[in-house]
Amino acid sequence: MIDILTPLIQSPKLQEHFIRLKDYIGEERKRRKDFYEFETEDKKAEFINGAVVHHLPATDEHESSSLNLASLLHFYTVVNKASRVTHETIMIALTRNNYKPDICFFSAAKAKKFKEGQKIFPAPDFVVEVISRSTEKIDRGVKFEDYALHGIKEYWIVDPKHKTIENIYW
Repeated sequence: MIDILTPLIQSPKLQEHFIRLKDYIGEERKRRKDFYEFETEDKKAEFINGAVVHHLPATDEHESSSLNLASLLHFYTVVNKASRVTHETIMIALTRNNYKPDICFFSAAKAKKFKEGQKIFPAPDFVVEVISRSTEKIDRGVKFEDYALHGIKEYWIVDPKHKTIENIYW
């Protein structure tokens, strides 16, 4: 991390960069607040690195893959009274970004803390993203890094086109 900051720290414009960065973060917080106010359940939109990212409607392969896997996980949690599984409906809030993962798995301990009417959720224990051409870069890039940074223990990347699942454990 310090390697990224070294040129800024050594720059005579450090104070100016700091002020610009602070202003940018303030503007980003305002955009995120606006995002919360205008986001609805029927839209598939996420707040990523300061911008609202709208997703195209899911293909049949995407929907089928995510629904089948979510159904299996849901059945497991019901039988084992283990936790809670969500499917393409909730917004998770991480430090800087908000995502609507295809599937989230929350431990029983985390799920017990949820309140009725809650719309924003913490980092889950396990996330599944079903990739497509339009989402693969984000799913393998910023989301991958963000999920690891926020202690999400397991991340699956499902590719319905190639019929593969990549398991990532941290």
